[in-house]
Amino acid sequence: MFADVTSGSEPAIERPGMKKLLEYAQEGDAVVVGRVDRLGRSLIDVLNTVTLLRDRGVHVQSIADGIDPATSTGRMMLNMLATLAEYERELIIERVNAGMAAARQNGTHFGRSVSARPSSRTSWRSPRTPARRDEPPKTPPASSAGAAQRSTATNKPSLHTRAPQYRCP
Repeated sequence: MFADVTSGSEPAIERPGMKKLLEYAQEGDAVVVGRVDRLGRSLIDVLNTVTLLRDRGVHVQSIADGIDPATSTGRMMLNMLATLAEYERELIIERVNAGMAAARQNGTHFGRSVSARPSSRTSWRSPRTPARRDEPPKTPPASSAGAAQRSTATNKPSLHTRAPQYRCP
């Protein structure tokens, strides 16, 4: 049994599970898939995969769809279902993009929080930390992580990330 955990949007020959299957499959073997769209999400990829397997003498069978690409009717149905799978994938992408655009319009932020970005770590300064090492501190440094945490109003993980001098050895 071969399984892929990667997206079906990647070409079949680039997925690790499909690579193993293609190396393993020999003439006379049968490849059984749950549904046709498991072979790929684009018409071209599904057809290329089925053709590659068929040229090697490997029989492809879809359980849920009941498709046998060895017959002319099966090939027609394979084309139709692969086209529908590609359409469905494109529709999902359009809906996700539209939803994200609407969320951005409403002020939703995607990705890391601003305080967790590496760029904010370089500009983050505790009130007691000098801007550069050669400058003396404006106020005496905090004597402990707890004092630094209280003076900067941050939690311990954030403090340890941004001010490594307070990490436990």
